Amino acid sequence: MLNRWIVPMVCALLLAAPAAAAGLVVHVTDGKGHPVPDAVVTLLPRDSAPATPRRRAPAVRVIDQKNLMFVPYIEVFRPGDAVVFRNSDRTRHHVYSFSQVKAFEFVLAPGQTSPPLTLEKQGVVAVGCNIHDQMAAYLVITDAPSVARSRSDGSATFGELAPGVYDVRAWHPRQRPGRHVVATVDIGAAAPVATSLTLSLLPDPGQQMDREHMQY
Repeated sequence: MLNRWIVPMVCALLLAAPAAAAGLVVHVTDGKGHPVPDAVVTLLPRDSAPATPRRRAPAVRVIDQKNLMFVPYIEVFRPGDAVVFRNSDRTRHHVYSFSQVKAFEFVLAPGQTSPPLTLEKQGVVAVGCNIHDQMAAYLVITDAPSVARSRSDGSATFGELAPGVYDVRAWHPRQRPGRHVVATVDIGAAAPVATSLTLSLLPDPGQQMDREHMQY
């Protein structure tokens, strides 16, 4: 008698439960089919009104200077977040940016740390060292609802996404300034979706700052 009630109840609950949201894997490659790490991939829903950004406490992220390199090479921020530069080398660094998004400069002796620098605007900030020209870093400030960086195999993974049509955009510092690659994906409510983006990249300057790479 009990089974006569349990089975219909379980079926009704399964029918009423929302379908699991699907995810997305974006494979980023260059013109020769090689994987591209450190690409910043963003998702924007196309068919729905922009969601109100969820309020959250601003984050403070550290860009270190080790072995005459910025670590990490690329960091992602939300508007309102702050960046701190730390000098872990045994030599002085002169950190600077001429970016219209955020211009600044800090002279840091060994062991010194800069005061927090708030990043209010969206965009890309190219960072260099006025003493060591080979040093380069990029700060990407975005309010896109979903953002990820590609790993060493060129893949960027997004977790559960609401069903709908999304614009997928990828950016990499070796693209010419102002260039973006955009694709469209239709996310359902079942299996994860995979898509690919091919970027046209400038030759790798060994992370050295030059005129082309400072136009952010």
